Amino acid sequence: MRAPQSVASSAAPPACITLTLEEVHDLSLRVLTHHGLSSAQAQAIARVITAGERDECHSHGIYRLLSCTRTLQHGAVVRDATPVVSDRGPGVVAVDAQFGFSQLAFEVGSKVLLEKVAKTGVAALVINNCYHFSALWPEVEALVEHGVAALAMTPSHSWVAPAGGRRPVFGTNPIAFGWPRVGAHPYVFDFATSAVARGEIELYRRSGRALPAGWGIDADGASSTDAATVLDQGAMLTFGGYKGSALSTMIELLAGPLIGDMTSRESRAKDDGAGAAPCHGELVLAFDPRFFSQGDFLEDRMRAEKLFEGITDQGARLPSQRRFAARERSLGNGCVQVPAALYYDVRQLLL
Repeated sequence: MRAPQSVASSAAPPACITLTLEEVHDLSLRVLTHHGLSSAQAQAIARVITAGERDECHSHGIYRLLSCTRTLQHGAVVRDATPVVSDRGPGVVAVDAQFGFSQLAFEVGSKVLLEKVAKTGVAALVINNCYHFSALWPEVEALVEHGVAALAMTPSHSWVAPAGGRRPVFGTNPIAFGWPRVGAHPYVFDFATSAVARGEIELYRRSGRALPAGWGIDADGASSTDAATVLDQGAMLTFGGYKGSALSTMIELLAGPLIGDMTSRESRAKDDGAGAAPCHGELVLAFDPRFFSQGDFLEDRMRAEKLFEGITDQGARLPSQRRFAARERSLGNGCVQVPAALYYDVRQLLL
């Protein structure tokens, strides 16, 4: 750990702590194993948390250790769960996470998914009975590295009201997509179908800031900018009104009843107020572009590059460009900045 940054005076507490990526990983691993998680489960989660800090996705970095340990204290997570893989057919692989976290289940299942998509052109990975807290971009990026396009989606807890409603029905219900590019970072988007990820609102509550309008409502359905009101009494909102509401419904169906797993309302009912991570399923789809081309596969890839150029040549930003730039900075500097208050809260988890 390096010297604190942004110190107002010699007596003032530091605003931020500088950590190497290795220190982020080590801290994550120590916290998780301290709370009884098996080495294999902890390693998979530590890799994702480190990636979040590396890419300056702070709501999915070490901040998530607070909710992970809360979930472990809840007692429902199987701390030494070993994912069980089953073959559902030429294009479908299923992994029962055995009520462990989703990260290890994905790592195990994605290997089989890649084998299948190389043979069939399209393949699906179904993850059941998992506790899920992380972003989806690490998963689609891991698949895109192998030259396939990928789509991932999952429900969560019912925190989000449908457009025109005031009671929570949906989860934040993220969806992520990745496309392999030629000589460039992949095209990746990952966003909640809620107006913002729940972790962002939790960070606003920690800092005492008012929420932007349109993120949430109170118990009566009136717009609220108070994070505690939205999180504890009211509901979050979908992005784009009815459009986000429709996408959220689609994710509930495809990553819930379609794969034999819970909806966001069922997941929240199972939690019964404990505040653990959502327990549900996840659907991941992979597409091998070589199976779809009508002619020259490489020509089709360059056609995609011209599409991206049409966006960036006019000054528009591709999704994840900010994250990739942050990654280059972090790797170049060999370190990241973590809010001191959060760092000390995480250190308390080791006591």
